[in-house]
Amino acid sequence: MEDKKSSHLIVRRILAWLAGLWQSLGVPLLAVLLALLIGAIILQISGASPVDAYSALFKGAFGSSKNLGRTLEKATPLIFSGLAVAFAFKAGLFNIGAQGQLLFGALASAFIGFAVKGLPPYIHIPLALFGGAAAGALYAAIPGALKTYTGAHEVITTIMLNYIAINITDYFADGPLKDTSPGNIVARTPAILDSAKIPSIQSIPIGFVLAILIAVGVWWLLWRTTIGFEIRTVGLNPSAARYAGMRVAFTVILTMVLSGFLAGMGGAIETQGVVGRYQPGFNTGLGFDGITIALLGKTHPLGVIPAALLVGAMKAGASQMQFSAGVAKEITDVIQALMLFFVAADMIVRWIFRIRSASEEKVILSGWAQGK
Repeated sequence: MEDKKSSHLIVRRILAWLAGLWQSLGVPLLAVLLALLIGAIILQISGASPVDAYSALFKGAFGSSKNLGRTLEKATPLIFSGLAVAFAFKAGLFNIGAQGQLLFGALASAFIGFAVKGLPPYIHIPLALFGGAAAGALYAAIPGALKTYTGAHEVITTIMLNYIAINITDYFADGPLKDTSPGNIVARTPAILDSAKIPSIQSIPIGFVLAILIAVGVWWLLWRTTIGFEIRTVGLNPSAARYAGMRVAFTVILTMVLSGFLAGMGGAIETQGVVGRYQPGFNTGLGFDGITIALLGKTHPLGVIPAALLVGAMKAGASQMQFSAGVAKEITDVIQALMLFFVAADMIVRWIFRIRSASEEKVILSGWAQGK
């Protein structure tokens, strides 16, 4: 009798866990499905076969070990930019400046990678990596300080700082740090030394493994530490956090710094593991894609991983879909935008599939949401 009760209890716990998992992942999964269905209609209207197009997309992303490696390569900086945006969300902050922070991280990593000589790889690689992350963190501290001490909203300041970052990094790549090797006419830094390059294990980039570990670390920080509790409390209710004696101003700045650290590390890994130098245009959009990744992952550090893999696969397989099925590359951008639309407007997904709204955690953007 006791064995029967214990087995029933185990079944109930499993069912409750599955129900909770569906509440968390159901809407994003259905949003992806809706986006793919509407994308199929668009492909059909444009004269392409949806089956051939999606088959080519899948083969281009996962059809071989080389293609899989390219997908993981594309997903790696997306994980970091998604983590940067998701981490800021937990404190009620909307860090649209991940793009600028990523650019500074990529440039700083490139400088350390080619200017610092004579170091073994086990020192040079982490030095360049954390140098890039530190550059992103310092740049993100600016909007954090502006919000804390002047009340300037981080959405406005980070948007403006993105343009500043683009122009500053372009200046250095075409000025003081420009590659002066014979025959070079484009704006770019010299190639980083071999001792600073992040290698791959067969088809798996080490940078991707590091991104997974960092995502787990961010989850642990947010849900298993005191500072993580303070960050989430400030995001849910700054007034209550202040009343409880929490350091709201310090938490806001720290959150932005750590968010920029993640974005800068994404730029550093792109430099050290993919491009091999800093060149304007090679990192375009990676920071902005972090918003899509964070929302698809429901602003959860671990949810960012599959979201980044999905978008990374679309980016990696887009060229295969273009050449094999005759589909314009912009179609993948349309599908990605549809995913973001349905995740953001989750009421549409719930209405179509008759899903009841659950009392799940909402993203509260401080400043506007608080009426300040």
